[in-house]
Amino acid sequence: MTSLEDWIAAQRAHAIAGLLRCISSSQTKTRPGFGQVIVPRRGSVVASPVLADWNPEPDYFFHWYRDSALVIDALRLVRGDVPEARRHLADFTDFSLELAALDGRDMPPGWQAHVAPDFVRFLRKDIAHVYGDTVAAEARVNPDGTLDISDWPRPQYDGPALRALALLRWGADSAMQKQLVVADLRFLLAHARNPCFGIWEEESGLHYYTLRVGEAALRRGAAWLDDPDFAAACRREADALAASLEGFWSPEQGFIRARRLAQGRSAREPDIAVILAANHAQIPPDARLTATLDRLADHFRGSFAINRDVNDGPALGRYPGDTYFSGGAWFVATLGAAEYCYRAGDARRGDAFLETVRRFAPDDGRLPEQFDQGTGAPSSTPDLGWSHAAFLSCIAARG
Repeated sequence: MTSLEDWIAAQRAHAIAGLLRCISSSQTKTRPGFGQVIVPRRGSVVASPVLADWNPEPDYFFHWYRDSALVIDALRLVRGDVPEARRHLADFTDFSLELAALDGRDMPPGWQAHVAPDFVRFLRKDIAHVYGDTVAAEARVNPDGTLDISDWPRPQYDGPALRALALLRWGADSAMQKQLVVADLRFLLAHARNPCFGIWEEESGLHYYTLRVGEAALRRGAAWLDDPDFAAACRREADALAASLEGFWSPEQGFIRARRLAQGRSAREPDIAVILAANHAQIPPDARLTATLDRLADHFRGSFAINRDVNDGPALGRYPGDTYFSGGAWFVATLGAAEYCYRAGDARRGDAFLETVRRFAPDDGRLPEQFDQGTGAPSSTPDLGWSHAAFLSCIAARG
């Protein structure tokens, strides 16, 4: 077996290629049931380049605000190896700005007539209400720049925060980038404290992940803005979000809760979303975050068969009781744990998580969304842009 260092070097090249497969895809996607032929535009970023139709692989051929921002942020980390990186950033910025003009009221009368009878039940009911500010809360659009007509959890508010963070980390030095960052910051000022669907798009409420990346974007934006009044408003909102986040720590349970629902508490705790929030917002590791990761590691060490005889660095899922596809381990979860450990100065534990990723990563270098908790076989989409982005940010933290 090759050394870990050699594998990292080889997988890094695969991960860069994985990002580029998602950016400005040249593939055409047909959705016959919805009467759609999707030709991606330059600057769009598909969550997965796999042309699937839930048979059984999921159809992720959408421009998710969250995933696209994470891919573009990861591209920054490897821009020295991608000569066209700046062009991709400019195209992404242009595409993102043009989305603001989307208006569900412009859908032609009878547009549903192109949808097959068996697919009508999958259509959304609220498309005429999508215009103006609500476009940024859409979660995803088609990569040809049209609205997603399917019923999907909305609204979601982490996308604008992650997009602003990505552009600010790139420098936000062009007029178009500045325009997009300002628009995203204004959106966050209006919506950051409101309930929405979270990172896993399953439950509506207040979410640690969404609030944390929103706080980070507003705080970094405040330091970047030239307008003192706008900057002050961003700082005040960031402070309010930080105060709210303190309430997610549960001393009786010993971990940071991932969500606060309108009624009752979720059983889906603890959740790797808390650790991913710390990484994506680039907040310093602390005892509470580490305790949350410890609880997750303990749970999945005992509940996943692939973790039998594993002490350090077990394969991690999202949260206890997950049933999506195999309900198994996620590459973004296990890589996120490794990244957190590297940022916390615990390289030995970080390498243990990375060795687990190495153990289950396919030989062709493509990173799926999941790997089965019983067999380790790839599950869900076999090629996820976010998985590649998570690998690149992980090894960047490793140094």
